[in-house]
Amino acid sequence: MFSTNTSRLDSLSRRQLMSDVARYALGVSLLPVGMESVLDAAEKSRSSSTLRPGGKAKKVIYLYMSGAMSQLDTFDPKPKSDVQGQTGVIKTKIPGVQLSEHMKQLAQMSDKLAIVRSMTTSTGAHGPAKYLLRTSYRPLATTKHPGIGSWMHKMLGRVHKELPASVQIGGGLGPGYLGAEFAPVPLGDPAKGLQNTKSPSYLTDASFDKRMKLSNVFDSDFRKKANASSQVTGYDDLYSEAIGLLRSEDLKAFDLTKESQEAKETYGGTRFGNAALLARRLVQSGVRFVEISFGSWDHHYQLFDNLPAKAQELDKVVGTLMKDLEERGLLDETLVVIGTEFGRKPQPNQNSGRDHHPAAFSTMLAGGGIKGGQVYGATDEDAFHVDEDSVSVEDFNATIAHAVGIPHNKEIYSPDGRPFTLGNGGSPIEKLF
Repeated sequence: MFSTNTSRLDSLSRRQLMSDVARYALGVSLLPVGMESVLDAAEKSRSSSTLRPGGKAKKVIYLYMSGAMSQLDTFDPKPKSDVQGQTGVIKTKIPGVQLSEHMKQLAQMSDKLAIVRSMTTSTGAHGPAKYLLRTSYRPLATTKHPGIGSWMHKMLGRVHKELPASVQIGGGLGPGYLGAEFAPVPLGDPAKGLQNTKSPSYLTDASFDKRMKLSNVFDSDFRKKANASSQVTGYDDLYSEAIGLLRSEDLKAFDLTKESQEAKETYGGTRFGNAALLARRLVQSGVRFVEISFGSWDHHYQLFDNLPAKAQELDKVVGTLMKDLEERGLLDETLVVIGTEFGRKPQPNQNSGRDHHPAAFSTMLAGGGIKGGQVYGATDEDAFHVDEDSVSVEDFNATIAHAVGIPHNKEIYSPDGRPFTLGNGGSPIEKLF
């Protein structure tokens, strides 16, 4: 009996498979008349419907708005609706398009932005929605999926031989089934950078190397029993890379004290501002992917009192980051992403807040080959439902994949043999390129 996944076969293999089926099931050695042309047509249709990879982005700065950012009070205001509340609106450079009054800098540089107003997701619970946004998959008890940074590391490799491929500032997901070799470097306080990087004065490089060799001797029996498993060798690679980084001159990429006080103040001097400034330093030095978590946007209470300062900080930091990248010639090769797990319910609750709302929310893309000056998709008059060009989380991640040159439908396999893709069946938003 046949047990073959035809989607994983190339054109010649599929044709051979059909010949085998014809021989064993139909008792003939050749394909039926006309079947060759049918297969050729199907193959041509399949190849023409696949968006070729090749986006301009070499690096990604992903700004994750933890807690679910309100679409009405940021990127999709509805000034004519009763649900808009106290948040006003401002014009942008895009004819007929308005943003929240809190997004003044981004409104002025809207010709560089692609705003997606038609996002929708399948869950309104924070944990599962965060996991889905970062991986394109729902949580499974038997499988830990990798985040986008680990995907980029696996598929594209490193830009710099000593700097990590991906860095997370303020939290994120691990490498999942890809293993420790593809783990992002986690940072807590961006102002402190990588901590505990200096060896005590009594520990020279030579004595440290001697200790590592001794440790390998102690571990030799375990390594034999592990039979050189990928998990064990992955940790070995991780340790070796960490040691190399600690001894590298390029470690200064993590050091914000190398930046002027003026630069820090331009970014706002806040934790989020410092994280964005550090992200610029890292991508400039050769880190592929930097994720920054900025929360919390979980405004169930007093939204109109608590959201303005947060939205204004987002506006200032992202505006400064994009200008900084552009002035350094980095914006064309750096994709800037604003994402959040879902939106907020348009009708304010009894506590003057907005509750969870997975049916419609907004995201943003800029740089990295994205065509600016456009809004993709639309919601209804209250920003409750998607009216035009619905975009799933899987579509959004497939769009990021295309922007960085990863085939969104390229399969990799978990240790138990399951195939996975970065987009999980989603399709890139072609109009953004």
